[in-house]
Amino acid sequence: MIVRSFKDIEGTDRHVKAESGTWESKRIVLARERVGFSLHETILYAGTETSMWYANHVEAVVCTKGAAELTDHETGRAYTITPGTMYLLDGHERHTLRVKEDFHCICVFNPPVTGREDHDENGVYPLLTEPEEV
Repeated sequence: MIVRSFKDIEGTDRHVKAESGTWESKRIVLARERVGFSLHETILYAGTETSMWYANHVEAVVCTKGAAELTDHETGRAYTITPGTMYLLDGHERHTLRVKEDFHCICVFNPPVTGREDHDENGVYPLLTEPEEV
């Protein structure tokens, strides 16, 4: 059993800040736990725009605070995301999040991230793995 809080991981290697300066993420469950998913609390900052494409992952996002416009580049459709709204990137959709007010969300990734990922020039997280336990 693992018990930890987001406060416990502030300032550790699990507290990742994007090089772009547009978001930060507290990654409370990672690939190293070997449970098949990762779980994060992420904040994207008001007035920012982040284009992403999880070519290697499926992501589910639940907004807990704030507001953003999500644009699906596959269809061109835009959605307003507010507290209590979930979106699931089950088709590896390219998308952009335009943040209207600081956007707090809980994210789940499969396969799990290691905690070292940041978006590349295409908005992709590389598929990193943890070494096998010996």
